[in-house]
Amino acid sequence: MYPTTDGARWRTSSYTQQQNCVEVADLPQASAVRDSKHRERGHLMFTVAEWRAFLLGIKQDRL
Repeated sequence: MYPTTDGARWRTSSYTQQQNCVEVADLPQASAVRDSKHRERGHLMFTVAEWRAFLLGIKQDRL
């Protein structure tokens, strides 16, 4: 079961130049992702392992 996002601190990337982006909340056992323009539509949850794999894939693709 995933934790709730109640009281979560949402953040955007430091690379964001405008409001059209995603926001991420780092939770103890998961990460949540949502669209900054449509917060009311909810969020996606990823386990710590899933989120790490995603970030690793992004970093490897940039090199």
